Amino acid sequence: MRRILVIGIGTGNPEHVTIEAINALNSADVLFIPTKGAKKADLAETRREIIRRYVTNSATRSVDYQLPVRNAADPSYQRGVDDWHAAITRIYQDLFLNELGEDGTGAFLVWGDPMLYDSTLRILERVRAAGGVEFEVRVIAGITSIQALCAAHRIPLNLVGKPVEITTGRRLAESFPEKSRASVAMLDGEQAFAKIDDPEAEIFWGAYLGSEHEIVISGNLQEKKQEILETRARARAEHGWIMDIYLLRKGADFDDEA
Repeated sequence: MRRILVIGIGTGNPEHVTIEAINALNSADVLFIPTKGAKKADLAETRREIIRRYVTNSATRSVDYQLPVRNAADPSYQRGVDDWHAAITRIYQDLFLNELGEDGTGAFLVWGDPMLYDSTLRILERVRAAGGVEFEVRVIAGITSIQALCAAHRIPLNLVGKPVEITTGRRLAESFPEKSRASVAMLDGEQAFAKIDDPEAEIFWGAYLGSEHEIVISGNLQEKKQEILETRARARAEHGWIMDIYLLRKGADFDDEA
């Protein structure tokens, strides 16, 4: 039976790759490399750099595939994502049938960690459900952007005794700060933090975490939001893409004790 490895590779620094991940890469017959066009060539190149550094198995080969773009114009976000995943499902199925033998091992190098706001595992389940190809899956955890963010700012993720919410930009206003005093926002194309009007909120923002282009900004949200918006816009224009994350926090350790 075919075997598919889903390997977390961290957030852009090749040194994020774990020994377990290196061993998994070297056990693969084929490493699948997604390409997203010229503007996001850095993402594919980081994967190739990891392969150059760590893959010593001469029998392992790389196969590039074009990743389709989600239709952001679709008024229904969920329908747009569902259609996008359906298109990727067909690509995965073709890759497995055309590039892997029946006992072959293929691997996906997943940015960050495969279990956190990444859809590779969901799409693999769609491929399995389609019934055209059989395979088993193994997952290797990676360094998350949340870990990289907190490390870059030299802060703990949580306040003592308090929970942390992990959410998206489009859902941020539903919880922070009324329901959650610490919220990590991922996949925020709307810069939802700019709409939060709370004089006590702090923000810890980072982009291109772990890479040579890393940018971090922190401080009072009202004082820093414009700086972050302008910095983000410049960086996106310069690189052609941006991958950022931030933690919003209100309050302090032990501030709810009598």
